[in-house]
Amino acid sequence: MQQILIVDDDVNICKILVKFLEKKGFLAESMRNAKDALAFVKDNKCDVILIDFRLPDGNGVDLMKKIKIFQPKAKVVIITGYSDVKIAVKAMKSGAFDYITKPLQPDEILFTIKEALKEEEKPKPEKKSTKPNKTSKTNYIIGESELAQKTVKHIVLVAPTDMTVVINGETGTGKEYAARLIHEKSQRNPKPFVAIDCGALTNELAGSELFGHEKGAFTGAVSPKAGSFEYAEGGTLFLDEIGNLSYDIQVKLLRLLQEIKVSRIGSNKEKEIDVRVIVASNDDLKEKVSEGQFREDLYHRLNEFSIEIAPLRERHEDILIFAKHFLKTANTDLKKEVTGFDKEVERIFQKYPWHGNLRELRNVIKRAVLLSQDNVVNKAHLPHEIAYHNYENFDFEEEASDSQDLKTTAEIAEKKAIIKALSDTENNKTQAAKLLNIDRKTLYNKLNEYGIDL
Repeated sequence: MQQILIVDDDVNICKILVKFLEKKGFLAESMRNAKDALAFVKDNKCDVILIDFRLPDGNGVDLMKKIKIFQPKAKVVIITGYSDVKIAVKAMKSGAFDYITKPLQPDEILFTIKEALKEEEKPKPEKKSTKPNKTSKTNYIIGESELAQKTVKHIVLVAPTDMTVVINGETGTGKEYAARLIHEKSQRNPKPFVAIDCGALTNELAGSELFGHEKGAFTGAVSPKAGSFEYAEGGTLFLDEIGNLSYDIQVKLLRLLQEIKVSRIGSNKEKEIDVRVIVASNDDLKEKVSEGQFREDLYHRLNEFSIEIAPLRERHEDILIFAKHFLKTANTDLKKEVTGFDKEVERIFQKYPWHGNLRELRNVIKRAVLLSQDNVVNKAHLPHEIAYHNYENFDFEEEASDSQDLKTTAEIAEKKAIIKALSDTENNKTQAAKLLNIDRKTLYNKLNEYGIDL
């Protein structure tokens, strides 16, 4: 049976999740703090670990990094409130498999766990490195915005060459998809495309994963292991979040690129390689160079050509294109038949800043499809933070005029009045209730009904 660990200081959440997961056929255990969780993973193999971002003795991201040292293959899912979604997205850069938001939905948790376990079952690079890569073509959605079209033009331009490429963009903008598209449009297409998330590698693992090791090279090296450069022979190696590599690994990587030879850890033998390298970072590598965190000579060696991927909030005309694509894939994954979004949801999608970019949009839509019992996604299926984000900038008059439903129009006006009263009273709910001529209990019921959390 597969072991699931829940790390959360909320006793009720732990009890409910343990009981739910045990009914679904898993071994489930819970811990209330980071110290106890770390002690547990040292002695017990865990397949998936659910960690609340806010813990009494630390945070979920720091705990995840420590857990990865002992169990690098464990899939970590961060639990967070939507106000912390920016941090959760950054956690994925540090090695988290995914994140889920409160209030927790059992079906969403189960689906995420199954996806994490499915990821673990995927064939390792060793099994496909000796044969041409026969995987399906990248399902890359281009978008209609000028920024998206510019990115694709650059991809088409550089793909046929063997130039190393730096892809810059915020977390979740689709940097790996862009790298795959470069590979598929190159002459290396029949050969392997190998992707490595450097942000998920501890210093102890990075050298072995990239360059390989010989038996006995270090404690735990019980057999020889080829590295990613050998797996990608003849094809393309994509190094995501390259800015997280340690100085020592950067030195070894620079030498490899200059000599076009790889040497496994613990060996003096060098092997010639033929690999195209594409790297990505959501940090400004130039800035990291100036701060002394990234080698300048390595940066210039990698930066033969650069591609910028704009954040989703700067490509408003692309949002609904991606939303419809993610709706289709969510329907396939969840075996549902949701046909679209109502007009209010489409307006919300256009207004929300999407700090997690495409990844956040995809997760929100998958969650909405999971929750929807109808054939259309409506506002009730969205996380509260998105449904009511930055309401003071919403054009309520426009929304009301577009609606032919008297109830909807009244609700919009009521929400606007409540938000204004709270703003005028600096969130003093007693005073706000007096302004609205209602009692405090009614106000709290309305706040809960509309998901207003100021």
